Amino acid sequence: MTERPEVPRASAIRPYVITRGRAECEGEPLAWESLVMTAEAAFPAALQPEHRAILAHCEGLISVAEVAAHLGQPPSVAQVLLSDLFRWGLIMTRPPIPPAERADVTMLRKVLSGLESSL
Repeated sequence: MTERPEVPRASAIRPYVITRGRAECEGEPLAWESLVMTAEAAFPAALQPEHRAILAHCEGLISVAEVAAHLGQPPSVAQVLLSDLFRWGLIMTRPPIPPAERADVTMLRKVLSGLESSL
């Protein structure tokens, strides 16, 4: 008899319960590629479990999309919860790098090709 692989279960808690009915962030929502990390503040004991889970994953820089994946929730839910943490001073954010400042991929490919040909 073959064993069935473990299938992840969907959370029984609906996203609107986690965000307390809020569908939008207070202020400007964080872009999915924005990076967040914990601040040097003490965490209050009265945080809900999802906030605590986020803080556990934000020890280093992590994107909003990665936070959502770790929580198993849609990115919009992560944005609302991260907005709470930011407003409370528990996380810091770093905006995504604007496209004009990103490395030119064609130039990087040329450099890689040149390095490979010199080997």
